[in-house]
Amino acid sequence: MSIASVDVQPLAVDVSCNSDAIQVALADGREISVPLEWYPRLLDATPKDRNNWTLIGGGLGIHWESLDEDVSVESLLRLR
Repeated sequence: MSIASVDVQPLAVDVSCNSDAIQVALADGREISVPLEWYPRLLDATPKDRNNWTLIGGGLGIHWESLDEDVSVESLLRLR
């Protein structure tokens, strides 16, 4: 018996931030949440700045222009 594996590139489709975490909805239906503590610039930012994001690379990452912060979806999926 063999096990098939599929190489899926995770892509973000939506992002939201609250005072504790970043939540990211992925194109494959998964939703992930990571603590803001992982990203000090986001942790120290205002709610308005945290919610002023754009997707980059077709959803491979998230960019916050006013904070000069980029976060890749792959980094969100890695264990710290």
